[in-house]
Amino acid sequence: MGILNSLLKAVTWWNGSTLNTAIYTRRNGTKVGEDDQGNTFYRNADDSKRWVIFNGEAEASRVSADWHGWLHRTFDEVPSEKPLKHKSWEQPHQENLTGTALAYAPAGSIRTTGEPKPRSDYDAWVPE
Repeated sequence: MGILNSLLKAVTWWNGSTLNTAIYTRRNGTKVGEDDQGNTFYRNADDSKRWVIFNGEAEASRVSADWHGWLHRTFDEVPSEKPLKHKSWEQPHQENLTGTALAYAPAGSIRTTGEPKPRSDYDAWVPE
């Protein structure tokens, strides 16, 4: 299975970094830090490029707001060195769950389990 994983990683971007990204990172990247999910963040010598190597699936919503701000130059301080101040009402970062079994399914959705709940706010149209 190791050879197959290596081959998939070399030719697909969603299985982590591609071969070219890994080579570029090794030659030009300076590791800046890691987030709580194990994603690793890099920049080049003159800080003209910043990027992330995902730990697992490459899903942009897995980057927290702190690191997103650093990647997009909203602020220059590295979150691992100078964490952002968070408000008491802020919730922890959660990745996008669309397309997964944990995605939100409103009442009446065909994805909910069990019998549909009766609704009192809707009257179905019946032809005469």
